[in-house]
This record gives sequence, structure tokens and C-alpha cells, in this order.
Amino acid sequence: MTADAGLLVLALLLVLLAGVLVGSETAIGRVSRSQVEELARDNVRGAERLARLLEDRPRYVNALLFLSTVSTVTATVLVGFVAVDMLAAQGGWPAWAALLLTIVVMVVVSYVALGVAPRTLGRQHATSIALRTAGIARLSAALLGPLTNLLILLGNALTPGRGYREGPFATQAELREMVDLAEADSLIEDTERQMIHSVFELGDTFVKEVMVPRTEVVFIEQEKTLRQALSLGLRSGFSRIPVTGEGPDDVVGIVYLKDVVRRLFDSRESQDTEKVSALMRAPYFVPDSKQVDELLTEMQAARVHMAIAVDEYGGTAGIVTIEDILEEIVGEIDDEYDTAAPEVVALDDGTYRVSSRMHVEDFAELIGIHVDGEEEGVDTVLGLMAKRLGRVPIPDATVEVDGWVLRAEQGAGRRNRIGTVLAIRESEIGETDA
Repeated sequence: MTADAGLLVLALLLVLLAGVLVGSETAIGRVSRSQVEELARDNVRGAERLARLLEDRPRYVNALLFLSTVSTVTATVLVGFVAVDMLAAQGGWPAWAALLLTIVVMVVVSYVALGVAPRTLGRQHATSIALRTAGIARLSAALLGPLTNLLILLGNALTPGRGYREGPFATQAELREMVDLAEADSLIEDTERQMIHSVFELGDTFVKEVMVPRTEVVFIEQEKTLRQALSLGLRSGFSRIPVTGEGPDDVVGIVYLKDVVRRLFDSRESQDTEKVSALMRAPYFVPDSKQVDELLTEMQAARVHMAIAVDEYGGTAGIVTIEDILEEIVGEIDDEYDTAAPEVVALDDGTYRVSSRMHVEDFAELIGIHVDGEEEGVDTVLGLMAKRLGRVPIPDATVEVDGWVLRAEQGAGRRNRIGTVLAIRESEIGETDA
């Protein structure tokens, strides 16, 4: 009887230890690094040690999780042994009844003492608990670190797929679930939830998915004059224009409209004597397979707003700006000129105003001409115009297609892209222009 009582006391102590470890694990996994660094600057006791611990957070969380698991399992075994000894061997209970009672008791104890209470405290008082238990975490990692790494490797070897090098115990999925729960509890708005999810998704998004494709990029040759650069900037609405040498795959710089205006303000005669190459800035090249979150960090550090995306063959794939990346988080950034126009508007004079994104074959059917999108190698009306012009259309650019004149209308949105195309019969072009 004395031995059984001792084992129960030991099991109780192990449950309490597991509770402390779970609370510490929750607190360390949740504590804010910036807040801890601020406490360290204020010389708060233990903050410096906790800040160093957070530099390798998964290592310490995994060690605490392992130790709490050992404590919980050991306590369960001890209670089961005592139950079988006291109730089955001495009390005449069936062994299965004693084990069933053990399961019920330990499930309740584990759920309350290990699942609810310590995790709630760890989240509510993350900073204070993390400061007090940082020493336990460091000791656990020092003693059990190699063992936990070995078990993680074993688990990854037995699990289909690549696994997690640091263990799957503090995953992005859990954070996503917490965000969803916070929105469900009205702690955050739905738009905020969507933005947080978008931040997570940046790591899985590549430049090629957010860039402006090469077919929609307005270029300027390096031999053009400053007057031509100013005219192109004003007509297209773009303040930064890639500069090319021998062709679109040879981007040699970026000309900024503000640099051109400043130079012309200082020296008016330079508009016809100086070339774009004299004012262009060095281009910033990135592979189109680069992850967007990494690119955002690099562009912030380099203080550049536009990068030239290149494909695997070294050709120009498109351009990407900081605004393009931010739109992946906050959604499309519209300006005061954006309107939700219908795809097709039939005007009174027999002309049509269509969306530049309208499928080219649907457009051909609308105006009664034959255009094979696959043969042309384009999908949209704007793509057809670019193909026939040999360059990206800008506002007021026109092209003739089977008796119809297609005119690109004003840029739409922040990027000043062509929003609509006006289709006019050639026989009515004079009257329409009038």
C-alpha cells in the first residue's frame, strides 16, 4: 500500500511537471520576439536569455514537447499499474475494469491539467511564463536535443513525403487555424483574416505569378531622345520605363520620368540633344522563379521599386514592382479612374467599346470577322492589337483589322493599362473622329 501511494504521488508530480512544460512550450511558441528584445533593452531579468532562445525556437519547443510527452506517458503507466494492483489484484476487480478506469481518469486529467489550463495560461501570460521557464527550456534542449532530432529524423523517414527538418510541432497550418478562429470569434475582421492568409501565401507565390508579363510592358530604346521619353511617359502614364538595347531581351536600364523632367527643367535644349541612355538607372534583375516574399525583402533592402524578371533562358519575362507584391496581400489597388465597365458596350453609331481582356474569338464573332486566336498566338483583344502593332499599345494607338479600326482607350487602374478598346468601322472612321 505504501509503494502504491508513492507511485500515485510520483504520477501526480509528473502530471504537474507536464503541465509546466506544456505551458512553457505554449508561451515560448507564442511570445513576440520584438517584445522580448525591448525587454532586453530595458534590462529585464531573463530577457537576454529568452531572446537568445528565440533565435532557435523550434529546438527548445521540441525538447519541451518531448519531455512533457515522457512525463504524461509515465504518469499514465504508473496510475495504470497502481489501479491494477489495488483494484484487480487486491480488490477483486476485473483487470479490464481497472484499466478502463485508468483511461477515464487520465483522459480527464490530461485534457484539463495538460490540454486546457496550461495552454490557456501560456497564451494569456506568454511573456511572463516564457521569462520564468526559459531556463527549463535551455536545460531540456541541452539534455534531450540530440534525442529529439533523432526521433524527428525517424518520424520523417517513416512518413511519406519530405517531412519537416525541425519537426511539425509549430506549423503554419496551426497559425492559419488560429487566425480563422480569431475571425470566427469576431476578434479580427474578415478582411484582416484574408490579409494574414495572403502573407502566409507569399512564401508559396513566385514572381511569374504576380509580374506584369512582357507582352504588356512598355519599353523604350536607349537611343531615343529625352523628348521622346517624356512623350512616351505622358502618353502611357508610366513613371518608370525599362530601356532596351538590341531588343526586349536586352534590358539595359530603367528611365524614371522624374529624372527626365528634372533634366529638361534644368536644360531645355537637352530634350533633343541627350539620349535616354544618359539618364537611365541600373536595372535590377530577378529570376521569375523567385519567391515573392524573398523578393520583397531584397527590394526593400536595395531600395528599388521595379525589378526585371528573367526566365530560365535569360530572356525578359516581365516586370514586377513592390506594388504588385503588396496587391497579393491587400488585393487589387484601384485608383479614382477605375470603373467596373461591362465587357461589351454597343454605341449608337454602330461602334463597340469592349474590354481589352475580352477573348479575341468572342470579339471576332461580335463584329463579324474571322480571327483565329491560336493561329495569331493571342488570347485577348489587347493581345491582338499588340501582335499587329509589334509593340505594346498605349492610349490612342490604332490598328486595322478586316475593315475595322481598333483604338486603345485610356489606361485603367494604377498601372495605366489599356482598359477598353473602341472598334470602329473604317467607313465611319471620319465621322467618329469628328
